[in-house]
Amino acid sequence: MRKVIIVDDEASGRQLIKEYLEDYEELILLGEANNGVDAVKLINEFKPDLVFLDVQMPGMTGFDVLTHLEELPQIIFSTAYDQYALKAFEVHAIDYLLKPYTKARFKVAIEKLRNNSNNKARPLAESLLMETSKYPKRILVQSQNKLVTINLEDVVRIEAYGDYSKIIVNDSVFLSNYGISTLEEKLNSDVFIRVHRSSIINLNKVKELNKYTKSYDVTMLNGDVVRVSRGYMSNIKKLMY
Repeated sequence: MRKVIIVDDEASGRQLIKEYLEDYEELILLGEANNGVDAVKLINEFKPDLVFLDVQMPGMTGFDVLTHLEELPQIIFSTAYDQYALKAFEVHAIDYLLKPYTKARFKVAIEKLRNNSNNKARPLAESLLMETSKYPKRILVQSQNKLVTINLEDVVRIEAYGDYSKIIVNDSVFLSNYGISTLEEKLNSDVFIRVHRSSIINLNKVKELNKYTKSYDVTMLNGDVVRVSRGYMSNIKKLMY
């Protein structure tokens, strides 16, 4: 069984999807929204498995909606505008239904859904959120098999994890699709500083700095201890007065 929400500013568009859904008992409709603002509230409240999402709507676009979600469901775009198709697939949407579409075309989308049960709107959704301002206040990170949003002010430190990064928030650990060097470029350098090739720390979460032979250990407010490597000593020393 999959929980479904329909988001479309046109009543006729929502009605068509509801009619087509009647052929699929495993898809349970929880609700519908006719604008982006209400869509965010509805999706965050009910945490659906699948959203039929329009692109151009009052309040915010379908892509804007993705950046405000606490968890990302599977997405099937349903729109009258074909110019967004490439961007939709970059988001890893299940399908892109171009209005007007037939029941047969709708069936194709559902078959893709069945064959891509683990497909999530992840990579571009994260980058969209990162690009909403010069320095983002929130980011999307992976928690088990879902994506959640966290406030950057709550981040204690960031640790390299292969091509990805681990985001440490107090005692919780999340996974970012970005590598640590990419995160360093995107985050506010007045707050987040690189102290090791594998570590970035939040200065607002530092408890104390301890001298260790020719380097330093940084103790964070959550108790974590981060070694400052020689190559990044200058980043620490320029903060000392």
